[in-house]
Amino acid sequence: MAYDNSVLDKAREIAQDCQGGHLSFCSARCPMHTDAMGYVNLIGENKVTEALLKIREVVFLPGTLGRICAHPCEDKCRRNTEYGQPISIAALKRYAADKADDEKLWNTSKKPATGKKAAVIGCGPAGAQAAIDLAKEGHDVTIYEKLNVVGGMMRVGIPEYRLPRNVIDFEYTYLGKLGIQFKMGVEVGKDISFDELVKNYDVVIVANGAHKGFVPPIKGSESEGITNAADFLRAVSLDNKSVKVGNNVIVVGGGDVAMDCARSALRVGATNVTVVSLEKKDEMPASDHEQHGALEEGITFHCGWGGDEILNADGRVNGVRFKECTSVFDADGRFSPAYGENKLELECDTLIFATGQVVEDATDGTLQRGGGGRYSVDKQTLETAIDKVFAAGDCAGGTIVIEAMALGRKAAISANRFLAGQDLKADRDFKMEFHFESTLDIPLPEDAQDLPRKYTNALDPKERIKSFVECDLGFDGDVAEEEGQRCLKCECKKCMTECIMLNDFTQYPGEMFEKFLKDGDIEPLVAYSCNMCDQCTIVCPEEFKFAELFGAIRREMVKANNGESPMPGHKAIKMHQRLGFSKFFTVVAKGGKK
Repeated sequence: MAYDNSVLDKAREIAQDCQGGHLSFCSARCPMHTDAMGYVNLIGENKVTEALLKIREVVFLPGTLGRICAHPCEDKCRRNTEYGQPISIAALKRYAADKADDEKLWNTSKKPATGKKAAVIGCGPAGAQAAIDLAKEGHDVTIYEKLNVVGGMMRVGIPEYRLPRNVIDFEYTYLGKLGIQFKMGVEVGKDISFDELVKNYDVVIVANGAHKGFVPPIKGSESEGITNAADFLRAVSLDNKSVKVGNNVIVVGGGDVAMDCARSALRVGATNVTVVSLEKKDEMPASDHEQHGALEEGITFHCGWGGDEILNADGRVNGVRFKECTSVFDADGRFSPAYGENKLELECDTLIFATGQVVEDATDGTLQRGGGGRYSVDKQTLETAIDKVFAAGDCAGGTIVIEAMALGRKAAISANRFLAGQDLKADRDFKMEFHFESTLDIPLPEDAQDLPRKYTNALDPKERIKSFVECDLGFDGDVAEEEGQRCLKCECKKCMTECIMLNDFTQYPGEMFEKFLKDGDIEPLVAYSCNMCDQCTIVCPEEFKFAELFGAIRREMVKANNGESPMPGHKAIKMHQRLGFSKFFTVVAKGGKK
C-alpha cells in the first residue's frame, strides 16, 4: 500500500541510522568478521561448546588462530581503547577449541554438485579457505601443494613451540571431510604446468605464499654462515634436529618473524642470541607478547641499528658492523632509513636476516607481478588478467593469517560468481569481505569498570628453551570465564532488551524498516504489537520515536482499509464497542442521565 511521505521519511531515517546492525569494534576489525563478542560472552557464561560453534560459523582454524593470530581485533577492543587492557580474544578462542572442538560438531553440509572443477595452488590458510568455500558451493576442488605437509607458510614459518603440528593436522582434516582432493608434493611450474591447470579446470585460484627469503646485498653478504628467515624456519619446522647454528647468533629484523628466528635459534643450540632492528624498541612491529617471550628467554635486543658490513674470517661470518638508524621512514611515511655516524660491532658465527619475504611465481610467467612478487589483481574481486584465474593470500596482499583467510574467501566468492555466470561486482558488499572501522557510537555501560586483563599460563623460560614443546599453556577454566565476563558488549540493541515485541519480528529496528521500505508494506501485527510505552526510545542513543512511527503506520492502514482496523481480531473489539454504547447495554438513571 502507499504510505504518506512523512511515514516513509521516518522509516528511512531509522533504516539508515539505526546502529543495531553495526558490527562491534572487534568484529569489524577482524578480516573474517568473527563474532568475537558473541563467543567471548558465551565463554563468560561457561557455554564453551556454544562458543566453539559460533567461532566455527566463520573460521575452520579455531585452535590455530587462537595460538598464532596477530589478533587485530584486540587493538580495537573497547577495553583497549578506553582502559589499555583488551580482552584476551585470541586466547579465549584457543580455550574454546582446546576444550570443546570435536569432529562430530563440524558442519560438512554442501550444496548439490555443480559438475564444475576448481584448482587451488597452495595449501596455506588462503588456499584452504578458498577450497572450503568452493567445495561447500558444490564444486569439485583439488589443492596442489609443493610441500608434503599441509598448512603452507603457517606450517613452515611458525615454530612448533607456538603452533603444535597436531593442531594444524587435526583442523585440516575438515577439508577432507568436504571431499577436497590433495595433490601433495606437486609443485606447479615444475611437476605440472600452470597452463595445464588453466586448461583442465573451470577456475583456478593461485594462493602460493611468500616462501622465498632474501639476504640484503650489503658488503660481506656472500660469507658462509648467513641465511634468511624463510629458509631457516622451514628447516626448523620440517626437522629441527638436523638444524645447526653457532653459539653466537644475530637475527636482523624487528617483526614477529625475527622473534621466531631468535627463539628457535636458542632451541637448536645457540648460547647467545641477539636481535638487531632498524626500529627503536617502542617502534618495533613485533607483537608485544612475542618481544616479552624473547626477553624472558634471555635474548638480547639492540634497537635502532642497520647493517653496514658483514665481517668474516676465512670466508665465514664472524661479526657484523652496524650503523645507527636515526629514522626508518621519511616525512611521507615511505620506508627510507636514514643513518647517523655512530657504529656498533657485534660478534657472531651465524647470521639470520628476517627482513622480508617474497612470492615465487607459480604461473610460469603467465601472470603479471608487482612488489614482493605479488600478482597483479583487481583489488575488489582478486581477479587476474585471465578471467578464470584468481589470486589470494600472501601472493595477493595478505600479511597475516587471518587476512590471508579473508582473501581466500574473497577469491572464492569471485570464483563462484564466475562459475555461475554472474557479474563479479554487482550487488556485492565488499566492505564485509575484509576489515573496516566500525561506526558504532554508543556510551560505555554505566557500570563499566577498569578490570585487569587475565593472562594464560606458560612454561618456565629455562625449561621451554630446551625443546619445541608448546610454551603457552592457555587458560584455566575459571580464569577464562572471568576474562569472558570482562566484555563490554559493544552493540546497540538495548531496545531489543526492553521490548519483547521487537524480538518477535526482527534482529534490530533498522533491519525491520529497511525491509518495510523495500517491500512497500509491513504486517499489521508488527505495527499493532507496539503498546506505545516508549521504553525503546528512552534507551535508544538516537532517541528514535518508534511508537510515533508505529502509530502513524496504524493510521495509514486504517485509512486504507476504509476506516477499519486491518487486524482480524479487532472485529470483536469493534462489536464490543458497538454493543457497549447500544441501548441494550446502557442504564438510564433517574433524572434522565445515562
